[in-house]
Amino acid sequence: MSGSALTLSVGYGVPRAGVPSALSFRKWVEAALHGAKRRKATELAIRIVGLDEGQALNRDYRGKDYPTNVLSFPAELPPGVALPLIGDLAICAPVVAREAAEQGKKAAHHWAHMTVHGVLHLLGYDHLEDADAERMEGLETRILAGLGIADPYL
Repeated sequence: MSGSALTLSVGYGVPRAGVPSALSFRKWVEAALHGAKRRKATELAIRIVGLDEGQALNRDYRGKDYPTNVLSFPAELPPGVALPLIGDLAICAPVVAREAAEQGKKAAHHWAHMTVHGVLHLLGYDHLEDADAERMEGLETRILAGLGIADPYL
């Protein structure tokens, strides 16, 4: 995907220390879009949040009162409105950092995984059923391998 086909906004609701750059997020989003074979113009926003905001979003939108690693908010455009907007991601920096440490992964690799995972959700992939989970995880693994990142599910 050419750089002009992706419009990406990255907002930081937490200090930037230890959080990847907007350029890294762009690389990971482009890899996910390419891996999912999305060839048309795409627009999305990523907001990096802290524990309080992550918990509030998860509670308000999913009914789960704890912060989680990534939340996906697919765009719900009115009928007849054709925009390249696929939605928004909220990635909780402290949760991603904690999980990377607990799982013995490089932080950047876990950030990449959470970004790819979230983008695939925005594109309609899910993991509610075993077959869907297998398909999504397989795609994530292939996309991450293309970025030089080991299978996150091992």
